[in-house]
Amino acid sequence: MTMLKKIPSFLLPLMMMAMLLPLAAHAADEKDFSPAEKLLFMSEQLGNLRPPVTLNYVFRKTGALEDAFDDKVSIAFSKAADGSCCTGRGEFFSGTRKLALPEVDGARANPVLMFFLEREVREMQRLTKGSQAHFRKRIRMAIYSGATLRELTLKYRGKDVKAQEVTITPFLDDPNRPRFEKLATKAYRFWMSDAVPGGVFGIRTHIGGATADAAPLLVEELLIEGATAPANLERRS
Repeated sequence: MTMLKKIPSFLLPLMMMAMLLPLAAHAADEKDFSPAEKLLFMSEQLGNLRPPVTLNYVFRKTGALEDAFDDKVSIAFSKAADGSCCTGRGEFFSGTRKLALPEVDGARANPVLMFFLEREVREMQRLTKGSQAHFRKRIRMAIYSGATLRELTLKYRGKDVKAQEVTITPFLDDPNRPRFEKLATKAYRFWMSDAVPGGVFGIRTHIGGATADAAPLLVEELLIEGATAPANLERRS
């Protein structure tokens, strides 16, 4: 992955919005952004950090589509030159799967969301030969107008914590669905909590099997270290 070595603070929000938000549909007023957009990309997620600190995440891929694997993601946060929080340096995966990531200067929202979704659109392209731009557009439109939000309780380091979940299914009503039918039911769940460092509890994507009883086609899950994954999510939905 070829990316810039450093993203300055004033460009990070623009990059996140350009990748994930329908800018043409928005004015500058905050009321024009959806609750899901505000929660995921416009909240002060790093306000509970005291740099220098490194946030570690565990990643697991399972399902019948491809070989399973476990890996790690980490983002090291340090104080910016002016003493404010935060400059972030990320490592996404290891060995041959390792992705090159930019340094994020002056971050407020947790860049792990942007990194996860950037990898996601690249994976969708690899699996379908479709356009990254198309997948980005479907995801950002779903976050803007098709997201479901709910409050829930999750487990972090053995304790109950309050969280909010954002769920989207970007490709169910995709006009190009016939080209990507195998992946069309893909659902995304984002778990956000002020009780965990960096505000991002985890992210999960899920593609069900051919029948209700079949094993999932693909499940990818990223959780902050110490988090317990919610169980039976798709059956409860």
